[in-house]
Amino acid sequence: MGVLKKGLDKILAAFCIALFGFLVLLVTWQVVTRFVFNDPSVISEELAKYCFVWLVLFGSAYVFGENGHMAIEFVKDKFPAGMKKGSEVLIQVVVIVFAALVLLIGGFKATSLAWTQLSAALQVPVGYLYAALPISGCITIFYCIHNVYQVLTENKAGQHQVQEGS
Repeated sequence: MGVLKKGLDKILAAFCIALFGFLVLLVTWQVVTRFVFNDPSVISEELAKYCFVWLVLFGSAYVFGENGHMAIEFVKDKFPAGMKKGSEVLIQVVVIVFAALVLLIGGFKATSLAWTQLSAALQVPVGYLYAALPISGCITIFYCIHNVYQVLTENKAGQHQVQEGS
């Protein structure tokens, strides 16, 4: 599971970096065509919107994999060890339920509905924009399951180290 996570981390990081770089180029081109040539590019504006949506969804999935999302730690840190572990698992389960219902199921429905619609400037199905929802939902669920596994096996690994060191 760890090897799969590391591979997915590398792919997501490279994909997000590429999307961000492309987004910067698109927005720069949009500014140049608008203010220098006085003829704004419609295609770059719509493509930038697609890139931004994909970047946010895949970037947030990547953040879940790194446990980099915002959390209020001072409350959880006051719990005893057992309750702390339980609260961490509960948080991950809530995120899994959200990702499954909203991103995966809702995203799949939105993608299915939008697949027949064409975007105004690019003339491609709008479903491509919405396809990021179920894909990022699957990635988020995988990362949450990995996080639950890490939380549940964390103390066991620590106990083995203490026993070996004694």
